[in-house]
Amino acid sequence: MFFKSFFDEELAQMSYMTGCQRTGEAMVIDPARDINPYLETAEKEGFTITKVTETHIHADFLSGARELAQHTGAVLYLSNEGDNDWKYEYLNELNHVLLTGGDQFYVGNIKFDVLHTPGHTPESISFVLTDEGGGSKVPMGIFTGDFVFVGDVGRPDLLEKAAGSEGTSRQGARQMFQSLEAFKDLPDYLQVWPGHGAGSACGKSLGAVPASTVGYEKANNWALQHTDIDEFTDELIDGQPEPPKYFGMMKKLNKEGPSLNKGRDVQKLTVDQLEDYRGNDAVIIDTRDKWTFAAGHLPGTINIPYNRSFSNWAGWLVDYDQSIVLIGEESRLGEMKKSLEAIGLDEVTAYVAQSDLSQIGGLETYTSITPEELENHYKQDDRYVVIDVRNPGEWEAGHMDHAHHFMLGHLKESLDEIPNDRTPIVHCQSGVRSAIAVSLLQANGFKDTINLKGGYAAWEQQWDKS
Repeated sequence: MFFKSFFDEELAQMSYMTGCQRTGEAMVIDPARDINPYLETAEKEGFTITKVTETHIHADFLSGARELAQHTGAVLYLSNEGDNDWKYEYLNELNHVLLTGGDQFYVGNIKFDVLHTPGHTPESISFVLTDEGGGSKVPMGIFTGDFVFVGDVGRPDLLEKAAGSEGTSRQGARQMFQSLEAFKDLPDYLQVWPGHGAGSACGKSLGAVPASTVGYEKANNWALQHTDIDEFTDELIDGQPEPPKYFGMMKKLNKEGPSLNKGRDVQKLTVDQLEDYRGNDAVIIDTRDKWTFAAGHLPGTINIPYNRSFSNWAGWLVDYDQSIVLIGEESRLGEMKKSLEAIGLDEVTAYVAQSDLSQIGGLETYTSITPEELENHYKQDDRYVVIDVRNPGEWEAGHMDHAHHFMLGHLKESLDEIPNDRTPIVHCQSGVRSAIAVSLLQANGFKDTINLKGGYAAWEQQWDKS
């Protein structure tokens, strides 16, 4: 049997390929939007991808299942569980098989048993793999998707918070409890192959280890220690992080069928040509690091540095009906485009090479101050207002007196609530998110916005006397 995992560091998303070496058939589980790694692996290993499957309708990334099935001619194996609100809508164009709990299918001589594991979503299914081609009569592992992670379980509140399905959080949590009771009956030796690792917003305490076993999770996963459904429900729902705004769009697009038209040409622009894009429903994203951006940037641009958080913050701050212009390293344009396409932001229409910025004048800058400067020179001056852009949980755990709280992901919708006759001083926990927030405020008319170096952590260490 062949087995390979694929990990997207930006989205902390896991996908898998399994193959029967005797028959040359392979299947991909929960494919990402970029299907090239699966095609390259299949070619290298001598497999034909005959089946493509996913564990549920994803909310945190755009699935590659539709494109991979169309490209290879593979059969789609997808869930038919859950109510009619969450059924795939694009299947008539592709050869497909709908699955329910108790079903069984093969990839060559590898057997897959389907378990219905609702909780994260009503249609969630998991796949138990047995390598019969290798002579085994017992299962090897289970692909859990967003059901069981290493150290955590899938959150049940996304349908309510991100997709607008009112009242589904507690129902999902109670379904999760029942699914976990069935999970406890699986053999301890069974390997657990989850859909996400640490850094995903699909849970609140995911481990960084990529795989586990049923026995290890039964001994160490907090969710599997509960025996009371009401106590479990309360703990599972409490403290879940704010779901990124784009999650609702991902559910919609993955249900309707992700677009297959992502191979757009991207026009190279000069800085002068960039002026034509201003005010035309375009967003200009400067992908340089925050210090370089602070030292000089084009007015009206938003700074989302190209790092592991790039997709996440683009999903929060860019509207899906906007065209996108990138400023950054020309050699990394393809990577940045793929990162945006991973969450369905396909409208990258143009770019400006960051080296071109050094050839012009009139660039905008912003100032960063220390916690000491904040306390001694700014905080008591009514010409300034402190803006905290951290998450709600961080704010509730402690914040500065008289600060105003606008979580970064919702800052764009809250601009009218910021006094326009005062200069914002922005902070997050460490200074990373606040740099993005400063650029957003500057682009929307708050030209003298100031960033706090080191964020709340630095201020708390030096000045919090409570």
